[in-house]
Amino acid sequence: MQSVVRSSFRHPSPQIRRELVEMLYTALPQVAAISLTSVIGGIALAWMSSDPVYAIISFFVFVTASARLVSLRLYKSRGPQASDAGVVRWERIYGVGAACFGASLGMLSFRALQLGDAPGAWLAFGLAMSFCVGMVSRAAIRPWIVLLTAALLFGPIVVGGFMRPEASYSIGATMLFLFWLTLREASRHLSTAFIERLEAKHALARQASQDFLTGLPNRSAFVSALQNGSGHVAIIAIDLDGFKPVNDRHGHHTGDELLRQVATRLAACMGEDGMACRFGGDEFMLLKSVQVGDLGREVALSMAREAVVALSMPYLVNDIPIRIGASAGILVTGAMDHPEATTSDLLEQVDRALYAAKRAGGGRWKWWDEVSRDTVSQRDVG
Repeated sequence: MQSVVRSSFRHPSPQIRRELVEMLYTALPQVAAISLTSVIGGIALAWMSSDPVYAIISFFVFVTASARLVSLRLYKSRGPQASDAGVVRWERIYGVGAACFGASLGMLSFRALQLGDAPGAWLAFGLAMSFCVGMVSRAAIRPWIVLLTAALLFGPIVVGGFMRPEASYSIGATMLFLFWLTLREASRHLSTAFIERLEAKHALARQASQDFLTGLPNRSAFVSALQNGSGHVAIIAIDLDGFKPVNDRHGHHTGDELLRQVATRLAACMGEDGMACRFGGDEFMLLKSVQVGDLGREVALSMAREAVVALSMPYLVNDIPIRIGASAGILVTGAMDHPEATTSDLLEQVDRALYAAKRAGGGRWKWWDEVSRDTVSQRDVG
């Protein structure tokens, strides 16, 4: 039965779960308000009745409320940097805190029903329902928190109601149990709606920065990464040699599949610490942070060489053996040395190096600074 209940709730991806947990921890004003109200209510019950059990429960209300407020403040400084496993821990901390606080309010109502303290029961039940409504509005994005907290909140009240001899209390306890069941559906719908909304937002973001054919980042994502980069970077422009004849001979479907295989090879060449992007057509760009000086140039040259060699290996596309080549233009630059206005200049420079390689016969690479020196020398001779 437990597995069936769990499977009916939608499980978010780690990235979306992080956003959901961040939403939980934005509730400091609401949590502070219900905490203060509940502590005051508990103290008032203990003072008016002089009952030591009220006092003990009120102390537990104060402790759990304080712990929740401390955790909310700590999350602001530590939560945003947490790993995926850390996000899960923060979610559990929030859930356990809410459940303990709910249990303390439930025990306050139970004690009032046990004593036959009608005014106290009314006050304690009002606090419990106020907390429940606020908790559902905040925590329904993580249904397990709602169900656990509501169970610990309502459980003592239901038991206390059935302990009373009056039929009205038993009826009320039954209705409260049925209300808990409705919370399950409400939290499921709210959670699903939140997750679907976030998934749609992420999908739109991916479409804006991802090439639809290859799945690689697109030109916009590349430019953004270049503008927001720091230190020195290697920029490699890649253009396929012999792609157009393949596209014309075997059709666009084969050409598209060939581009997808090219993208896979380039992504493998870059690994996790670099970026391979499709600029459009059969042109690609590689970007990677490198060290200053000769070490950075060696890494850039190795990237270009590895890409050209990898793309020149045979392909099998729709059972058709295909061979193409690739040319590359190389530029190493200090990313932060160039303001946004010169990004187009950087792309133009590496593009010139690329087409110098293609004019030289393809299947090779050229440095931008070498092409620039050759151009200056030709002008001087002229």
